[in-house]
Amino acid sequence: MAAAAAASLRIAARLGLDSAAVGKKQRRCREDKARFSVPAAACRRKGAAVRCQRAAGAGIVEMKDASLAAEQKGVTDRGAEPELTVVMKFGGSSVASADRMREVADLILSFPEERPVVVLSAMGKTTNKLLMAGEKAVSCGVTNILELDELTFIRELHLGTVDELGLDRSIVSGLLDELEQLLKGIAMMKELTLRTRDYLVSFGECMSTRIFAALLNKAGVNARQYDAFDIGFITTDDFTNADILEATYPAVAKRLHGDWINDPAIPIVTGFLGKGWKSGAITTLGRGGSDLTATTIGKALGLREIQVWKDVDGVLTCDPNIHSKAVPVPYLTFDEAAELAYFGAQVLHPQSMRPARDGDIPVRVKNSYNRRAPGTLITNARDMSKTVLTSIVLKSNVKMLDIVSTRMLGQYGFLAKVFSIFEDLGISVDCVATSEVSISLTLDPSKMWSHELIQPANVGFTIFSRYSLPIMRYFLYYIEYFELDDLIEELEKIAVVRLLQHRSIISLIGNVKRSSLILEKAFNVLRRHGVNVQMISQGASKVNISLVVHDSEAKQCVQALHSAFFENGFLSEVDEMDLLHDTSTMLSNGTIYSHES
Repeated sequence: MAAAAAASLRIAARLGLDSAAVGKKQRRCREDKARFSVPAAACRRKGAAVRCQRAAGAGIVEMKDASLAAEQKGVTDRGAEPELTVVMKFGGSSVASADRMREVADLILSFPEERPVVVLSAMGKTTNKLLMAGEKAVSCGVTNILELDELTFIRELHLGTVDELGLDRSIVSGLLDELEQLLKGIAMMKELTLRTRDYLVSFGECMSTRIFAALLNKAGVNARQYDAFDIGFITTDDFTNADILEATYPAVAKRLHGDWINDPAIPIVTGFLGKGWKSGAITTLGRGGSDLTATTIGKALGLREIQVWKDVDGVLTCDPNIHSKAVPVPYLTFDEAAELAYFGAQVLHPQSMRPARDGDIPVRVKNSYNRRAPGTLITNARDMSKTVLTSIVLKSNVKMLDIVSTRMLGQYGFLAKVFSIFEDLGISVDCVATSEVSISLTLDPSKMWSHELIQPANVGFTIFSRYSLPIMRYFLYYIEYFELDDLIEELEKIAVVRLLQHRSIISLIGNVKRSSLILEKAFNVLRRHGVNVQMISQGASKVNISLVVHDSEAKQCVQALHSAFFENGFLSEVDEMDLLHDTSTMLSNGTIYSHES
């Protein structure tokens, strides 16, 4: 009972709730025969020192507090310490098991010249399992929480990893007890709010970082674990999709730099998490959140480089699942990387690149399975003089709308009226091609579903947790269908509308100053394969040309284009053309060059 009481108050603290108010609510729940304990004593997960006093049986998780350790040792002046140099971010697959954690530890230590800040995601499938457990808890009843397969999976994964690494189970056992109490609370309330959802998923990163820091310390490498929400990651209170606030940068720099100077230890930081500036509750940073954590730390500390470790040799010239001859791209600009990410390539999310871009800090995408490969370096600018095409990206299953005004030619305000309809319905557009009285545009179905319809607290997600995946797909299909139907109905008040389904966008990312050369080559290739392009759009970023084709032709097009641009000596031909052009320019200017042997 004491352990459950302490865990329930920790839950209140993590949700940013008042302890007394929580106590009153819990007493009311107990009067209603809800099996939930009244909190007894406070406990906080302190980032660097993680000194959580758990009740009997839960154990004590204790990691060295830098200032306390220095005080105990009587150390007052260590002299000038070498500064931290890079951020190394590892995703869930990189720390999915005990073996992978050992490999990542070995990888970090194989770069002795670096003094890294390490940012980790949750282990493997932990985040998805946590969300599924939360959804099931809404309807399964308090007494059935311990029978949830997802909770069993999470317990076995983390305790098994700790055992395999020869570490103390108390590192995660307290958090697992706290997780169990949270799920019981969800079951009792029969509700999973966005605020609670963020707190729920935070357990993944909090456990993975504690295990990894303990592994390094056991190996004799001084490491210190930090929860991002306790070291200054201050965000908006937009739960599940919070934004980093400017106050984060000085706060994070002060904490990490100060601890490093006082007692140098590799910082192991939770990715994806922050703390709401008004609520004080745990928030998550949305898609690309762990990458955003890494780039935020890089900017805050002014580090030399931010490294994002994945399972491929950097950014590739196309999806290797579509074409096996894809090769790494050595250099990208942030503009190119943003376009690649937007149209589906596995690169950093554009939002996560913003701090690095603003701080002019290079981001390097590397392969944790091939650590010495140079990867892809992303910077604000690069030499584009020899660049024609950088990469080809495919985005499938999009919808295309042809919208033609029913009014007279030259009718002003037509474009404004069309896009105001999209704004009112909250629907975003991928690509656009316009004339005075007509518009062609594409829509991504994954961005069309109304936010109100897909919130986790709504009935749809309860349905998903009870029934099968086909039913979930059927439900989402109808969400899409009715929203699209509303859009067309509104547009038909001012235009003739034609809907074309099963389309794909092929994005050619490269040097658009050579757009004529790119388009000439691309259209020749597509003509030889009998493919008709149904729409063409050039992005405002000037690094992207997008072509719309039918889904059934898309993969064949990517393969043919990749072969033409990257495999058949095309770039060498371009270099020769440039050389001839330069020579003819020199001669036309009356300049004479002689070559002596």
